[in-house]
Amino acid sequence: MTDRNDIEDLIGRIALGDRAALAALYDATNGKLFSICLRVLQNRSEAEDALQDVYLRIWARADRYAVTGHSPMTWLITVARNLAIDRLRARKANHVDIESIAEVAERGPGPEEASITASEGRRISECFEELPSDRAQAVKAAYLDGATYQDLAARFDVPLNTMRTWLRRSLISLRECLSR
Repeated sequence: MTDRNDIEDLIGRIALGDRAALAALYDATNGKLFSICLRVLQNRSEAEDALQDVYLRIWARADRYAVTGHSPMTWLITVARNLAIDRLRARKANHVDIESIAEVAERGPGPEEASITASEGRRISECFEELPSDRAQAVKAAYLDGATYQDLAARFDVPLNTMRTWLRRSLISLRECLSR
């Protein structure tokens, strides 16, 4: 049987890295903390996982426990409840309602929009063909693949300022081509 002073002593020893104290605290409190996790999560398997995380958190944060006159069980219960609530929120964030998926699927482009998009794609491809091959590759690498100017200068074996000029002039050429 452990009382309030025993639990405070165990927490203090855990803060000093005493594994035996963690085992003793687990033996003394796991039933109550598990019931809290189970009540919040409503799932035995998740509650067991949460309980394991609770003791990991206690191990990591035992030095933050301060004797304030409140029961040390209050601190332990707060750790368990907060961790279970965090898991519950994460579960809800990952939950996808099947009806919302149907709505997302319906938001695709219609036939007219798809035709316009394909036409614009062809125009852009034709304008890229008007650029010298190395400049077109540099523009695609910079603006579609996210390559840095420095990387492109090294790849095409040109000075950095030359690469900047290539990209600026290429963009101007593309804009003129697309405005025709």
